[in-house]
Amino acid sequence: MSKKILPTLEEIKALRKPLYNINRTYRENLKGIDKFALWVTEKVGTVGFFLAMLIWTVLWVGWNLLAPVELRFDPYPAFVLWLIISNAIQILLMPLILLGQNLQGKYSGIRDEADFEINVKAEREIGTILAYLEHQQKVLERMEKKTKR
Repeated sequence: MSKKILPTLEEIKALRKPLYNINRTYRENLKGIDKFALWVTEKVGTVGFFLAMLIWTVLWVGWNLLAPVELRFDPYPAFVLWLIISNAIQILLMPLILLGQNLQGKYSGIRDEADFEINVKAEREIGTILAYLEHQQKVLERMEKKTKR
């Protein structure tokens, strides 16, 4: 019968990698444009931004429909200036939002990888702890048998 040799505590500690903050590491490696794209993605994807755009549109269209004719600056039905500004906003925000979403996806993958490494390490350590507990249980059972004689 072969005896399973359990790793020592020093061997287990030697396998451990030092802990590091994946969030800080990721943020420190971002370039300026990446930080800006993430900021835009986070701000544009809010109810506040939606409400600001809704209010701006309602005020713009409402003014140009209801204000005295001599005060209107973007006449109905075309609203050309409003369309140009709205399209410019969309065209400028679209690539920034896509870049921000790509960065968020990359960050999610990095976090998943770090979580997986931690889970593997925890599983290895739990296996070692269970092996030690089994070993201690057998020692206790032998000691109990000897004391009952």
